[in-house]
Amino acid sequence: MRKSWAVLVMAALVALPSMAQTREEAKAFVKQAAAFAKKNPRAAFLEEVSGPKGQFHFNKGQNHDLYIFVYDLEGKVLAHGVRRELVGVNRWASKDPDGKPWIQDWTKLVKEKGSGWVEYKELNPAQGNKVMRKASFVELYEGMVIGAGIYE
Repeated sequence: MRKSWAVLVMAALVALPSMAQTREEAKAFVKQAAAFAKKNPRAAFLEEVSGPKGQFHFNKGQNHDLYIFVYDLEGKVLAHGVRRELVGVNRWASKDPDGKPWIQDWTKLVKEKGSGWVEYKELNPAQGNKVMRKASFVELYEGMVIGAGIYE
């Protein structure tokens, strides 16, 4: 009996890291999305993000919990891999529960450095929209802030 439990615990410990996304995976996903944007018309890229069958749209169990979001430099949502209803909405003044203006923060970051990480709190669609800490990798391409985040 003890041996069975030990095997189950070890299996769970081995499986856990593979289920959680990493910063490297989020960054690679953004790089993949940016490469797609460079090779395709803008409208096709934005639909690939917002469209439910697109490769950058959230699909539970696929790409872990990752999805791409795309904003312009004024905070308007151009595409969103989970919440298509946000497309066209200006979220410049949005703040996380701690008052952090995360969209302004990542816009400043990409204008200064081209890409990087921003940390804030956000709803996690994979966890029933529970508020969690999130780290997002964002990259600037042709006036678009392309990003993906991981919940920590």
